[in-house]
Amino acid sequence: MPRNPVLDVFLTFLRLGATSFGGPVAHLAFFREVFVRERRWLDERGYAELVALCQFLPGPSSSQVGVAIGLHRAGLRGAIAAWVAFTLPSAVIMIGVGVSLGYIDLVTWGGVLKGLKIAAVAVVAHALWGMARALCPDSSRLALAALSALVVFLAPTALGQIAAIMLGALLAPLFVPALSAGSGESLRVPYGQRTSLMAAGMFVLLLTGLPLAVMLAPDGLWLTMLDANYRSGALVFGGGHVVLPLLQAEMVGPGLVEQDRFLAGYGVAQAMPGPLFSFGGFLGASAGGAGMGLLALLAIFLPGTLLVVAVLPFWDRLRMLRGVRRVLGGVNAAVVGLLAAALANPILPAGIQSIGDGVMALLALVVIASRRVPVWLIVIACGFGGLALHGLEGG
Repeated sequence: MPRNPVLDVFLTFLRLGATSFGGPVAHLAFFREVFVRERRWLDERGYAELVALCQFLPGPSSSQVGVAIGLHRAGLRGAIAAWVAFTLPSAVIMIGVGVSLGYIDLVTWGGVLKGLKIAAVAVVAHALWGMARALCPDSSRLALAALSALVVFLAPTALGQIAAIMLGALLAPLFVPALSAGSGESLRVPYGQRTSLMAAGMFVLLLTGLPLAVMLAPDGLWLTMLDANYRSGALVFGGGHVVLPLLQAEMVGPGLVEQDRFLAGYGVAQAMPGPLFSFGGFLGASAGGAGMGLLALLAIFLPGTLLVVAVLPFWDRLRMLRGVRRVLGGVNAAVVGLLAAALANPILPAGIQSIGDGVMALLALVVIASRRVPVWLIVIACGFGGLALHGLEGG
């Protein structure tokens, strides 16, 4: 272990925050490459169980997984370091765009973005192969993963993803053997149930108290911003794009942000690495400057983080129960299906648009599989490769 584990967590997540493109499912694939394959902070099954837990909680699932990994590695300071570092690159850009009243010219960066999308294809494909081997070791769980992928194909929305996860849990008694393998590595949680209950109480208090506070002080912009972003982060399952209609209703409807500006900022957010929830920072900055952007950013991430803190002390005992382990097996198989569906659409069509793109993705996949080069370096190399391809193709 390095001398300063908090700094190690911060720098590792900062690289991920600057290079993890493709949305929350792709982020989880990047996390697996770094924390399971490269650094071995968690084993395969322990990581899969953590992903399954966060899929059940409202909020940004990839950021919640990151907070839990930071907590496991370096305690509460590690959890804070993980969230700050993973969010920082996209947050700085999105708040900056909101303050400047403009938007990024994506054409200028088209080649780099092209390469990063190609890298996402390789990373997710490798993660899919590894997770399928570990979490779907028999034909019944492979069938459950395929069924979950079909659900997402037929309903390519956040509700479809939630339905696939729930289907995995409900069908677990039929598809998952009773005597499945033991649970994965335990997460280190440096606090007890008292802190857990305090976090749960704060989650409920803010969710119910902020709307009442806005009713009492309807002209308080900062309070309105805090309430709108907190409720958006607390009531959305699946994270990412799912939060868009909630934010649009809370910000555009009351006139805090213009519709055209909302859509322009959302377009920029599609090209950013890291969590899409950073879009909340853009909206806050658009309405009231950098300080308001920071407030909105903290508010939209806070409920999901409070839920992770509330659940983790109870999670280690729950996951050891045979029935819970069986349900986890079904959810893990569903997550494999979810990853396969995400690879097929939108990651593969967005990343592979020519023969050259396909060749680069294949080369990146081979290098990742060789385990000789860290994934963040491969992503950067793909960025430069995409720039070269963009020039050769006359972009």
